[in-house]
Parts: sequence; structure tokens; C-alpha cells
Amino acid sequence: MGILRSEPMKHGTLVLPIDRARHFIDVVGHKTKMQFEDMNSRELSRPYKKYVQRIDEMERIVRFLLEELTRVPDAEVIKNNVDSFLDHSEEFKLDEIEGRLKQIYQEFIQFKENNSKLTAKRNAALEERYVVQTAIASMANVSAPRAVRTKGNDDEFDFAATRSLLDDEEGGSRRALETMFSNIAGVIAQADQDRFARTLFRATRGNTFTHFQQIFEPIQDPKTGREVQKSVFVIYFQDNRLGQQVSAMSEKIQKICASYGVNTYRWPANREAAQEVLTSLQVQVEDQQRLLRAHESFVLSEASALLAPLRLGGNSIIEDWRLFCKKEKSIYATLNLFEGDMNLRANCWYPAAQEQQIQGLLSSTMSQTGQNSAVLISHRTPPRKSPPTYIRTNEFTAIFQELVDTYGLPNYGEANPALFTIVTFPFLFGVMYGDVGHGSMLLSVGLFAVWKAEDIKHTIPDLYYARYIVTMMGLFAVYVGFLYNDFFSIGFSFFTSRWVAHEGEHVPGGVIPYTPAPWFDTLNEGGTGPYPFGVDPAWHGAQNELVYMNSMKMKISVLLGVAQMIVGLLLRFSNAIHQSSPVNFFFECVPMMVFMVCFFGFMDYMILYKWVNAMPNPPSIINSLIAMAMWGEDPNPMLGAELPRVLMAISMLAVPFMLFPKPLIKLWQHKQQISQHSSRGGGGGGGHGHGGHYAPVMDEEACCLVSDEAEEEEFDFGEMCIHQVIETIEYVLGTVSHTASYLRLWALSLAHQQLSTVFFGMTILGGMSAPFPLNVISVYFWFAVWFGITLAILLGMDVLECFLHVLRLHWVEFQSKFYKAEGYAFEPLCHRSLLQKDESL
Repeated sequence: MGILRSEPMKHGTLVLPIDRARHFIDVVGHKTKMQFEDMNSRELSRPYKKYVQRIDEMERIVRFLLEELTRVPDAEVIKNNVDSFLDHSEEFKLDEIEGRLKQIYQEFIQFKENNSKLTAKRNAALEERYVVQTAIASMANVSAPRAVRTKGNDDEFDFAATRSLLDDEEGGSRRALETMFSNIAGVIAQADQDRFARTLFRATRGNTFTHFQQIFEPIQDPKTGREVQKSVFVIYFQDNRLGQQVSAMSEKIQKICASYGVNTYRWPANREAAQEVLTSLQVQVEDQQRLLRAHESFVLSEASALLAPLRLGGNSIIEDWRLFCKKEKSIYATLNLFEGDMNLRANCWYPAAQEQQIQGLLSSTMSQTGQNSAVLISHRTPPRKSPPTYIRTNEFTAIFQELVDTYGLPNYGEANPALFTIVTFPFLFGVMYGDVGHGSMLLSVGLFAVWKAEDIKHTIPDLYYARYIVTMMGLFAVYVGFLYNDFFSIGFSFFTSRWVAHEGEHVPGGVIPYTPAPWFDTLNEGGTGPYPFGVDPAWHGAQNELVYMNSMKMKISVLLGVAQMIVGLLLRFSNAIHQSSPVNFFFECVPMMVFMVCFFGFMDYMILYKWVNAMPNPPSIINSLIAMAMWGEDPNPMLGAELPRVLMAISMLAVPFMLFPKPLIKLWQHKQQISQHSSRGGGGGGGHGHGGHYAPVMDEEACCLVSDEAEEEEFDFGEMCIHQVIETIEYVLGTVSHTASYLRLWALSLAHQQLSTVFFGMTILGGMSAPFPLNVISVYFWFAVWFGITLAILLGMDVLECFLHVLRLHWVEFQSKFYKAEGYAFEPLCHRSLLQKDESL
């Protein structure tokens, strides 16, 4: 398995018989990994384009059916069983599934049309029924018995207020006046009700009166299937042409109704006729409802057939058909990359470790089918184009490799940072987030995700994919939390403290001085040493705790940063050795390492030396470094006055070794290549190819090699010099800025510790300090507040913040020392990877 570097790749040509090409590609995609090159990129010939178009149409039908199934109540498509489908994929045939899909598509189209027609008829009957019911209610109000007129002023007013405006005092005929008025009734959506009323009022200049009656039952739209709230409307207007031609007012109202797409219905002439129409409409509604239920049961039976799995533990039929279309489309898209008439051939990349497996697979497939012309020809001289990068991953390493690939894919044969990221990423996160309590909570989330991996694989795919990195981050946060001796801002006392309280009387509430224990060897002379593991608990709550923790964490951050950058330089050494490049080894790697060790390595040595050696007058490391860089005089040198100057001189001498030799050597090598080409005079032997059928392919490859070689021979000395100057300046200044950038480890750790201390002190400790018995109740309340703040800020925002800062340290500070990230991915034909990736979308 290639972890530190990509898998060794081989280049070859796969030759297939044209009549069995699809079967061979199916076997290759199912059992091996091969990446094919496009042999038709110049001619843009795609011999299997018709098959791809057919499958596109099949995928469209499948998407249509899946969308229709979502409207079926309680319909659930069984999916995510890719292995079961691949084990039985040979049972599916393209022509059979295509015919079946087209048949089901036509049936569902007919179902939709019939359902739309039935729903429209049902809706028409329902709407007319509501119009008739509104008419009956209106006629009942009008024909209600009048109140008997009595004497008295108040009674006379009540009688006059309840009389119809169309009745006169002399008992004149009401019917004669009623014939002067007409109405138009219908049903409109409540969303358009106000606009419809305003349009009528403005178009008729206020000569109409519109009454709306809300329909409380939602009515299903036959086109979209959505439920719409509607209302019955009645428009009253004056019309003197009853029995003759339609009046202008009536025609104008009809046009407005048509523009809004409303349905209009006949208004009953009297109550008896309305009752007869209502009875008839009730029968129609019941008949249409019965037809709709029968139609829906038929559609449900068809849908259940599509949702049923073909086998135990398999997908639904519709899901298997979707996966089949996806697989077949990838097969024919791959065949479009091949060229040839009698036999198809295409250049390909494949892992060198799988060459024997591929050869054996082709041989076994040929023996089963009786064909003997499928062969893989391995090229002895690979093309000048760099091979693709193929790094094997598993469930544990995949997330770390994804973090690296997001920055850029490693070149072929280049050192892969993911091998070190597996450890350094969660460890640096733990340095920032170190707390036993918070780390345990994060570790619990990771362990739960690992335990319930199969349950959350498709419900919470992001957590499933990141379950191992979350677990590692929580584990290192707990480990560093023990080093910091920090548990929700409270310290542990696992061992005896090396500090004791000063004997004597202490003022209540005052400062208690602590001194080293008598048996504590403060001079490091072989006696009892410091606290065995982590920070001494005596520092928790001390008046100078912040000063001490700041100094310790700042120096730890610098030590870890320089150590990681030196590891990056060592990987640069390994790249130069792997590429057999003595120029890069001696004139890039060596000067870079000398510069790094002589200045920043010396700084780390002084930090460690100062920690383990007790000095009566300890020097300031910052002042020593400033004096070293400025060639000044150090008044209190730690290791003498001459050593810093010698190391600084060596560091400065390393800069020109990075700057000048490489461009000059490249120029000399370029001139040597030109002289060698001119001495050959362009002559070259003819030679023979593999013979017969494959000779043109080899000639074309030779032409491609010549063109690639001509491109590589282009050399610009000025551009090379500029590039080397930029790289040298970037490295020299970058080492300073990158070392300072690692101080974010200290800053984030300090922020986390102080936030934890403040939250704990202002919530739980505040509740505990209340008088009894109030403190018993307040502790419960403040614990809930503290827990909510911890989840929101320290387990939410702070985890994300530390994650992003660690990611930046790896991408910029660590990987910039050796990582070019200019490779391109190995994208083989693999059915399982294709279908699993499709399932995760």
C-alpha cells in the first residue's frame, strides 16, 4: 500500500474485440482499476454515442418515476445496497430494462392524465356544489319571514331597518325590480381574491358588488397536485337586457373572469331548483370520489411493484434500474475513448501491483467467452507525461488524505503529507484544545460515531466520514489536558506537589506564599525531580498562574513548530533522493536545513537548556536572539559569545548557496543537452514496432514523445533565476513568519483555558457561593447554564476554530517546506467507487 508515496504506475495499451468490448470493460470496472486515455480527442469521434443517448433517456425516465413515487404516501425507496446490485448486475439487460421503463413511463403518463381529468371533474362538481349552497343560503335569508309591524317608535324603526329596499310602502311588486339585476357566480383562489375584487371595481367604475364566501375545505389542483384554498364569489350588477343579447357590463365581467382563470357556474333561479341541482351534484361528487379512489389504488399497486426489492437485502427495483443506468453509462463512456475498427484499443494507466491480476482476469474472461484477442500490452518506455497519483486509502486514512488533497494532490512519487498528518493534525489540535473534560466530550462523540457507524452512514454521512478524526482529536485533547492538568479549569492532584505553603500565620482572604518543598531538587543535581507528569497542581489558582502558563505554552509552541518544519525539510531530502536530483539535494535541501538548524534549532536548544539547567542569573532568550541576528553584544550569553556569531554566519552563508548554484547548473545541463542533440544530427534508426496491427499506434506515440520532448527543451535562464530568487526569499522570510505562526498554538490554548475558567467561575462557582439552602437550588440552574455555554462555545465554536488553525499550520507552515501539490488524480473505471459516490450525493 502506497502511503508515504503514490503507488507505482504502469502505462500500457488495452486491446479488445469489438463484439465483446462492453463485456470486457464491465469486468475491468468491476474487478480492477484502470484509467483510460482519450484516443479520439483530436477527431472527436464517439462511436458509442447512441448508447449514451439511450441511457440518458432511461435516466430521465427513472428520475421522473422517482419524482412520482415521492407523491405516493408512505413510499420508501430501498437503497444503499451497492454490493448487492454489483453481485447481480449481470441479470440486467439494457434492451429489456429500456423497454420496461418506456412501458411504465407511458402507463404513468396515462395515469397522470386520467388522474388530472378525474380530479378536474371532481373539482368542478365540488365547486358548483359550493356555489349552489351559497345560493341556497342567500335565498333563505331573502325569503325569511318579515317581522310583524307594531306600533311604537322603536318598533317602527326596527321594522324599517329589516325591510327590503326593493319593497315599497304601497306593496309594489318586488319582482319587477329584481329583473333589472343580474349576477355571475364562480370560484376563485383566495390568493387572487383581493386583486380580483379591485380589478372588478376599477373596470366597472364601482357599478358592481362582489360577495365572497370562503370554502373551508382545500381543493386539490389537478395540474400540480397541491391543495389550494378557494372562495365562492357572486358579482351583482344592473342588466336591463335579460332575455336579449348580452350587455356590455356582463361581457366585461366575463372577460375579467377569464383573465383570472376562474371557473364560473350558473346561479339557480329559485330555491327549489337549487335543491334539485344540489342533489344531483352530490351524486356526481360521490361518483368522482369513488373513481379517484379506485384509480389511486391502481397507482399504488404499480408503485409498490417498483418499490419492492428483487432479492433479500437488495435495493428496490427502481433503485437497481437507476444504478444499472449509471453503470452502463460509465461503460459506454469509456468505450467512447477507444479507437479502431476490427479491434478497439486505448492507452491506459494501471497500478504496477495489479498487472498480473489484470492479465489473469483477461485470460479467464477470454476462456469463458471463447475469445482470444483481448490483451494488455505493457509499454517498456512510459510516456513523458507524468503518471497519475494513486494513493490507497481506507476508512481510517481517507479523511486525512482528503484534508491534504483539498490543498493539492501530490506529484507522482512525491512524499505524501497525509502519513504524518494522521498523527500531527489531532496532536496539534489537542495542544490548542487541551482539556480533559472537553476532550472527553469530544472523544465520546467520536466513539459513538465509530460504534454506530453503520446506522449513521446514510443518515449523517459527514459525521460517518469524519468519525475517526473526531475520535483522534478527542483522544489527543484528553492527553494534552492531562499534561496541562486541566479538567474544566480544575486541576488534578495525582502525585505529591513539589510546592508547599509557607509556614506561619495567614491572613484570611490574603495571598498564601508557596515555596519549593525541602526534598525538591530545584538545582537538578540528581535528587527528587519535578512533578512526574504534567503541570504541578499548585499552579492552579496561583496569583502568577497566567504568567507561568503563558511562558510554558509559548515555548512549547515554538518547539513543536520548529520540529514540524524540520520534519518537512527531511521530507524534502527524501523527495530529492527519490527523484535522483543531486542539485536539489545539495543546493536546496542542505542549505535550507543548515539555515533552519543554525538559527531556529539553536533557539530551541536554548529553551531546553534553560529548562533543565538551573542558573542564578538566567538570560533572556529573546534578547540573545536579537543580539545574534543584529550582530550585537549579548550582555548575558547563555552558551558563550562566539557560538551565536558562528551559527549566524553559517546561516547567512547558506542563503547564497540556495540562490546561485541551481540556476547555473541548470543552464550548464541545458547546454549539454543541446550539444548532445546536435552531435546526433537528428538521425535515428527506423526500428520495428510490435508488428502488424499495432505499428501505427506506436508511431503516433513516438510523435507525441517528440512533441513532449520539444516542449520540455524550452529553457529560460532569466525565468529560472527569478524563480530561484523568489523561492529563496520566500523560504528565508517564511521560516521567521512560520515560526511566529506556530504561536497560535499558545494563543488558542490560552484562550480555551481562560474561557473555561471564566465560564466555570461565573456559573457553577457563583451558584455554590450562595448561602444555604439557596446554593442547593442555584447549583442546578447554573449547571444547566454552564453546560449550555460549554456545548455552544467550547464544543462548537472553539472546536471549529482550533480545527481551522491546525489546518492552516499543515497547509502553509508544514507542507510548504516540501510539497509541490501539482499532481493529478488517478481516476480509474471502478463501478463500486462510482456508485458509492453517487449514493453519497
